[in-house]
Amino acid sequence: MLAGYLLVMGYLALGLRVLRRDTVRPVPTGKRGWPGLIRKVVGTAVGGYVLLMGVVVGYYQGVARVGGHFLASAFTGCALLIGATLPVFLTASWLAERWHARPSGRVDRRGAKG
Repeated sequence: MLAGYLLVMGYLALGLRVLRRDTVRPVPTGKRGWPGLIRKVVGTAVGGYVLLMGVVVGYYQGVARVGGHFLASAFTGCALLIGATLPVFLTASWLAERWHARPSGRVDRRGAKG
């Protein structure tokens, strides 16, 4: 359990470090449009899968001492679930990006659009 906790906290610390670096020294985001969105979604899915498998292997090999067919099933089952949900995640991400990119037609108190 400690190894899983350390993996999660290390991953979060790395994410905070990357965010802090980007706010101090902005880096161009690279490709825009569909290629950039697909790269971001697939990178998130692969990173999540690798982190999940690290926790599963660490717990079931290190703590529960279960291996063999169970770990093979965990690898293939999680890969199947990620493959099945990836199109839904891609569609939801596309809709969210599209919704945030459109101009808001809201009017503030002074009457100016913003």
